[in-house]
Amino acid sequence: MKIPRHLAIIMDGNGRWAKERGLPRIAGHYEGVKRAEELVEACIELGIRFLTLFVFSTENWKRPKEEVWSLFSLLEGYLRENSKKLLKKGIRLSFIGRRERLPESLLKEMERAEKLVPQVEKLRVILAVDYGGRDEILRVVNRALREGVKAVDEGLFSFMTDLADVPEPDLLIRTAGERRLSNFLLWHLAYTELYFCDVYWPDYTKEELLRALDDYSRRERRFGAVL
Repeated sequence: MKIPRHLAIIMDGNGRWAKERGLPRIAGHYEGVKRAEELVEACIELGIRFLTLFVFSTENWKRPKEEVWSLFSLLEGYLRENSKKLLKKGIRLSFIGRRERLPESLLKEMERAEKLVPQVEKLRVILAVDYGGRDEILRVVNRALREGVKAVDEGLFSFMTDLADVPEPDLLIRTAGERRLSNFLLWHLAYTELYFCDVYWPDYTKEELLRALDDYSRRERRFGAVL
């Protein structure tokens, strides 16, 4: 099986999963965290080196305030309780997206988690929080203008993005039946293989991941060339 070096996932369907069971939407997010933990373990077993998860988008601010702040509280609590456990497993955490709109208490936990660097890094988990692909592109452009850059090529642009020190994703998985990127990693997904499945994220399993990797293994990545 061909294993992607960098896997990106849009973890979709938490709210619908909860609604179909007569539960509050936040219950779906709690269950989704469990699936993310299991997926992290699977990535380590399979030898995937980078995993980027779409946690909260710039568009998610449109959701009810109660749900938004419950999501932030869930993430904050998870980081507080598990950052050191992840460190012992060789997992390094980092974050992409805007930070100025996030709660101060969450920011402190994010910054604390980022400072924990394992001696042997088995997996880098990148959480996209208050992230939008268009927003990232605009931030790069505005940074270049502020710094007086007169011409920008692809190399310089990539160097100024949120994922400057990470290889571009080889495979993107989106769950819950949606067939769109939803403003996720627009610059970085130019040559990424896309895989969509109908399973809600809280029902996602290692077996579903293996199906995606099997499909990925049968593809030829030509990057515009002829093989």
